[in-house]
Amino acid sequence: MIFVEDLFNFLQKNKISFFSGVPDSCLKVFTYYLDKFKKKKHLIAANEGGAVSAGIGYYLSTKRLPLIYMQNSGLSNAINPLISIAHKKVYSIPLLIMIGWRGSKKSQDEVQHHVKGKITPKLLKLLDINFCILRNKRCFSKLRKLIRKAYDNKKPVAFLIEKDILKAQKKYLPKNNNNFKILRKNFISKLLNKIPYNAKIISTTGYTSRELAQIRKEKKSVKGNDFYMVGGMGHSSMVSLGYSLNTRKMVICLDGDGSLLMHLGALRNLAFFGKTNLKHILLNNNAHESVGGQRTTAIGISFNKLVKSLGYKNYFKISNNKNVDKILKKFLKSRGPSFLEVLISLGTLKNLSRPSNLIKIKDKFIK
Repeated sequence: MIFVEDLFNFLQKNKISFFSGVPDSCLKVFTYYLDKFKKKKHLIAANEGGAVSAGIGYYLSTKRLPLIYMQNSGLSNAINPLISIAHKKVYSIPLLIMIGWRGSKKSQDEVQHHVKGKITPKLLKLLDINFCILRNKRCFSKLRKLIRKAYDNKKPVAFLIEKDILKAQKKYLPKNNNNFKILRKNFISKLLNKIPYNAKIISTTGYTSRELAQIRKEKKSVKGNDFYMVGGMGHSSMVSLGYSLNTRKMVICLDGDGSLLMHLGALRNLAFFGKTNLKHILLNNNAHESVGGQRTTAIGISFNKLVKSLGYKNYFKISNNKNVDKILKKFLKSRGPSFLEVLISLGTLKNLSRPSNLIKIKDKFIK
């Protein structure tokens, strides 16, 4: 066990005071703690490659080591700038990367995390990134050596933190209270009641897919069929587009704000290539809720102006419980590509289960 206060103080003593990354459940108490500091010192990036790039910019302006944090699943998003910019044989830029190690040998986790967890150390070695595993304060000596190596060799280094290693001496909560009234579970229930029988729903990773699967099972809903993106954050929209181009059935992408922002360019692809059967729903709570509730930057964006400028045929918005049925009905009847923004509150179902038997889910979806 490591107290987050001790880790932060250690980093401060080693003159590390700039932090950028994408929130992760293994590291959530660390990001909660960072909320105590000025925004310019902590940048929550849209994706991991962007976080690495922000760290590179910080080093170029200060010659000081930044800390970049991410879940190991996001390491793949970070490979491009790590190899083509920061690598010792290119610009030789030192970075300190903190990685939440989902699916490590010692943890019980979902299948997609075990797949990535198994290869994470191998991937770091392949990237020529020296690393250590942080499990207690005694490991700080290893981390200190890595920091020195990063400066001396002008190269990225990393440390892995497994689930439940980081703890907090006090209770730190994310500074996020959106005050929206619509519950995600209620909206999903209404959606399942109104879609055509042959509709296809492709849902983003995290609580959205988990709630959709559980609600469908509990209500024994027979309308439509689901494909749950248990991983691949940010890619539900492009999976939806790829499917929609080859069918006349209604295809509904059930997206989240963190997911949508991660690969925002996909919106133009959906608008430009999408057919009339494509419907895109954004469940917007301005939070990375599935990994701890840290803020996104979705609030303040005029999605109406954005999606229409990109080429979506229609934009709808649900911001309260008064007209949910009426607006949802209009949205589903519209000729797409259509976009619906739903402002949802924080909070999820109790005892939330996870989709299981993924191959069976895929086979059923294809049939």
